[in-house]
Amino acid sequence: MRSLAAALAALAAPVCLTSAPPAAAQPPVLPPVPPAGAECNHPNCTPGILPNVVLGSYCANTTYYVFGVTNWGRLVFCGSPRRYEPRWFRSPEMHGVKNEGDLCPALDGQVAQAPDGLFLTCIAKDNRSYWARGDASVGGGNPPPQ
Repeated sequence: MRSLAAALAALAAPVCLTSAPPAAAQPPVLPPVPPAGAECNHPNCTPGILPNVVLGSYCANTTYYVFGVTNWGRLVFCGSPRRYEPRWFRSPEMHGVKNEGDLCPALDGQVAQAPDGLFLTCIAKDNRSYWARGDASVGGGNPPPQ
């Protein structure tokens, strides 16, 4: 009797294993993209983010459309530290699409993308924080008019 129960269990196991849908195969549900012209404050509404990037691998453009995402969902950016060849690095907090020169209070060191794809970083200078070119040297660029 035990051998009959073991044989039936052995036959039923592959059926149970093959009938269950793979949970990992389902793509993550992303929030809807806002309509054109709407304010964008997050990476999910930022155009031009490259999918399936490998963290630490080489990349090409450190000025325009520099953001990517790894296959596990980590936001990265293409940067060139100390003039070495550009590579993909973990991104600071990203705030969607912003305009160069606009104020960014309390966001120092965080990043965004201009409407034309320019990489922006929030820098503090002259008691103000504003979005400046991210590919320029730290603290570089001219501050916006007061």
